[in-house]
Amino acid sequence: MANYYNDEIKFQLNHPLMKRIVELKERNYADKDQFDYAPQDFEDTMDSYDRVIDLAGEIAAEIIAPNAEDVDAEGPHCENGGVRYASKTYENLDATVKAGLNGVTMPRRYGGLNFPCTPYTAINEIIATADAGFENIWSLQDCIETLYEFGDEDQRQRFIPRVCKGETMSMDLTEPGAGSDLQSVMLKATFDEKENCWRLNGCKRFITNGDSDIHLVLARSEEGTKDGRGLSMFIYDKRQGGVTVRRIENKLGIHGSPTCELVYKNAKAELCGDRKLGLIKYVMALMNGARLGIAAQSVGISQAAYNEALAYAKDCKQFGQEIINFPAVYEMLANMKARLDAGRSLLYMTARYVDIYKALDDIARERKLEPEERQEQKKYSRMADAFTPLAKGTNSEYANQNAYDSIQIHGGSGFMLEYACQRLYRDARITSIYEGTTQLQVVAAIRYITNGTYLNILRELEEETVSAEMQPLFDRAKVLADKLEACVNAVKEAANQELQDLAARHLYDITANAMMAHLIVLDASRAPELFAKSAQVFLNLAEAEVAKHEQYIDCLSAEQIANYRPAELSAEA
Repeated sequence: MANYYNDEIKFQLNHPLMKRIVELKERNYADKDQFDYAPQDFEDTMDSYDRVIDLAGEIAAEIIAPNAEDVDAEGPHCENGGVRYASKTYENLDATVKAGLNGVTMPRRYGGLNFPCTPYTAINEIIATADAGFENIWSLQDCIETLYEFGDEDQRQRFIPRVCKGETMSMDLTEPGAGSDLQSVMLKATFDEKENCWRLNGCKRFITNGDSDIHLVLARSEEGTKDGRGLSMFIYDKRQGGVTVRRIENKLGIHGSPTCELVYKNAKAELCGDRKLGLIKYVMALMNGARLGIAAQSVGISQAAYNEALAYAKDCKQFGQEIINFPAVYEMLANMKARLDAGRSLLYMTARYVDIYKALDDIARERKLEPEERQEQKKYSRMADAFTPLAKGTNSEYANQNAYDSIQIHGGSGFMLEYACQRLYRDARITSIYEGTTQLQVVAAIRYITNGTYLNILRELEEETVSAEMQPLFDRAKVLADKLEACVNAVKEAANQELQDLAARHLYDITANAMMAHLIVLDASRAPELFAKSAQVFLNLAEAEVAKHEQYIDCLSAEQIANYRPAELSAEA
């Protein structure tokens, strides 16, 4: 029986940090006397993760993947102001609900599995490998994390069990005049004194799974305001009515996932958390979770693209032999696998950092943290905040590259609709756009580049011991960190903000390559049978990429900035 739970994912789930993550998440296994499915100890916990992910891998391979082409071809439909999914999407939903793959990270007292982010990320990746469009619908369940963190106990009791039983979610943020600029959101929220509830009026656009059961909605609650300080977060329950789907967008890819324009007409809603913190606090938490989800989706697409390319290269014959025997082809395959393995390592390192600080946040709701726990919380919160834009931006770009290369390996066949690689190419394109473009990930990461956070992490990684076979590669990875330090210093010494902005993407790419070089070598030291080849290939790729960006930064000067400005701006200057 086919299964998408591969050895590379299993390796990432057995990282030494998992001991601490499980210790924090399970709280001395306090649930074992109350819930018969709660684990008894660390080994039992890891076995539970393994069994659930294995089941997800089976469902992905046996049900979701075979349905993907039909779902892509049919797509969702707008009917009577709502959404009707493609018919086989309902089969996918039924399978995941029956398998208990909903509310995965929620506490058991609400009907969840109490899994940390790392195994949830594994399920996310696996489902995306099968069908990125369906993964969008399934993975939006993690919006419940925001409600759990910032809602009150009454809201938790009413909404979380519904999600654990399979109800869907969405986050309604963007509007026709407010895409990335969420400070410009104008959906109006007014308090109805008579009914003791909030009413929402206005329009939302580009809302993924917009006809979901439970919505988290960003709306302007403070009359007369025009910036983020006037925005609050609201919960809208579809059972209450008042929201209609005006249209479903006709998209390039992820056809199984309905992207909707919504009209709110006096829709009843309730405040989530405190007023005025909707954008400043709650959306930032929501977006960080979503960005990690897109990183997992991207790795899943990269895996699917590699699978398709490898299978085709083994099967297709040209000039009397399989094309996998040609250096021009097997080099592309090796590069695809190296990017996949290195990007996955970055993804799961990020997930582990998220797990530790989130578990400590949760404990802090119940008791005061000890001084050493507060330090640990602060450390991992900062590291998660730094790594999330790195993981999202890099893996989304890799998904696009791997999907492109998969079509190239297919040749003319890859341009034909009957081959899955064309769907993957279309699906991949959105990953570097939604939940913050790659350019916005650079904006989020640049302060951690210039203040030395990433460099300090690289230096800490360099204290790790690697095998004798991997030491030469580790030494090469250390040189990349040296180059990062030199480039950052050169840009900072220029003391020119516009120059720094122009160099930011290049510094970001140097950082990502240096980080992944360190991580893949460490992985190869622990499991050479899985990663030794990828480590060798990735170091070659990383060195070439860093040299390119290093050369750009060396050549960039204040005098050259005008060459990059549009002619109109240069004239004005």
